[in-house]
Amino acid sequence: MSGQDIALFKAIGAKLDYLSQRHKVIAENIANADTPGYRPRDLKPVDFGSILKGVSEEGAGNVRPATTDSRHLGSASGEPGAAGERDQKKVYEVAPVGNAVIIEEQLLSAGRNVMDYNLMLNVYQKQVGMMKIALGAR
Repeated sequence: MSGQDIALFKAIGAKLDYLSQRHKVIAENIANADTPGYRPRDLKPVDFGSILKGVSEEGAGNVRPATTDSRHLGSASGEPGAAGERDQKKVYEVAPVGNAVIIEEQLLSAGRNVMDYNLMLNVYQKQVGMMKIALGAR
């Protein structure tokens, strides 16, 4: 059994691939900040929970943390995992030459993307560490 046979590793790999592609798109947006008529692009969001369920034969089960105490923090919508999700505004600022790239917005997107990528790498490293412990390696 290789690491690619484990559903969680497949899902993490898919998320890392997505984040890499998204970073390229954000970099293109920044590179074209002075191009007349250029409109910023972004990748369509992917539901990685469904990918995790799809790659696992027995399904992922309930991967959301359970709220076992009334003092646990929740999201504003009351749904777990929804705190960081919001629709990005349509183009609301256009330069006189027709360019709609807002550098600050692209830099924020790039920063969020890097944080998500680092999070996925940390999850991957922790999972590999737990597997090593389970196999008796230190």
